[in-house]
Amino acid sequence: MVSVEIRPERQFKTVRDWLRYAVSRFRAADLSYGHGTTNAVDEAAYLILHTLHLPIDQLEPWLDAQLLPSERQALAKVIETRISTRKPASYLTNEAWIQGHSFYVDERVIVPRSYIGELLAGRLAEIVRDPDAIGHALDLCTGSGCLAILAAIAFPNASIDASDVSASALDVARRNVLDYGLEQRIKLLHSDLFAALSGRRYDLVLANPPYVREDAIAAFPPEHAAEPRLAHAGGVDGLECVRRILAVAADHLSAAGILVVEVGSGRARLERQFPRLPFLWLDTANSEGEVLALTAAELAALT
Repeated sequence: MVSVEIRPERQFKTVRDWLRYAVSRFRAADLSYGHGTTNAVDEAAYLILHTLHLPIDQLEPWLDAQLLPSERQALAKVIETRISTRKPASYLTNEAWIQGHSFYVDERVIVPRSYIGELLAGRLAEIVRDPDAIGHALDLCTGSGCLAILAAIAFPNASIDASDVSASALDVARRNVLDYGLEQRIKLLHSDLFAALSGRRYDLVLANPPYVREDAIAAFPPEHAAEPRLAHAGGVDGLECVRRILAVAADHLSAAGILVVEVGSGRARLERQFPRLPFLWLDTANSEGEVLALTAAELAALT
């Protein structure tokens, strides 16, 4: 019996064909998601649309479009690469989207997916009464620089410092800041949290620090393990960096300043460890109890 090699680039002609094929392959490979998509259908749609240089929010108009041989070859390659490498799709496309804004990413930074991005889309209305009054802001653990950029958009009068302990991450952030033409408003700083920011005070401090527990990191699927460990590692209980931030944040806030920190699943542990702090939890459409806010006056209770 003669075996016949199946070449998808010869068999599948339309976007609809490739979508079905990619979803089947991704499900069979038991891929993991969580870097901008949550399932095989959305992941396949994103990779197909990006590879074909089509708008990533418009699948329906193109489903029955006939593809050129070169386009089919490109799709076959990206689908197999996603499966064989188990890298997040954003590392294959060098692109991540937050609130309709595109950012360059690669393996030097975590794929951005902070709930603070959702809050910035609403200009942090629950805690910031006058967005125009934010004059100085800080984005701790800036990574790709996406939150600093979104903050610059949300608060047009703000000068923003964006710091990270990783020099490689700052190189990525610099590229994004330049892409958005914000180099006059966003200053990138190499710092372990507040270590290099002595004497600086801010009206708003944003932080999306590492907050994953050691046992959770050990159980990471390959997609999450592909990201820089430094960007995830929050110590035994996931709160090591969060505690360090809370301990000194008051020294870096203006009199009416506000601290906003994403803590993942650490709410209950934080409330037990800091019973005197009146945490305000800022929920979003996609999260509950994962982002906290405290004022400078409230943080003073720790001193």
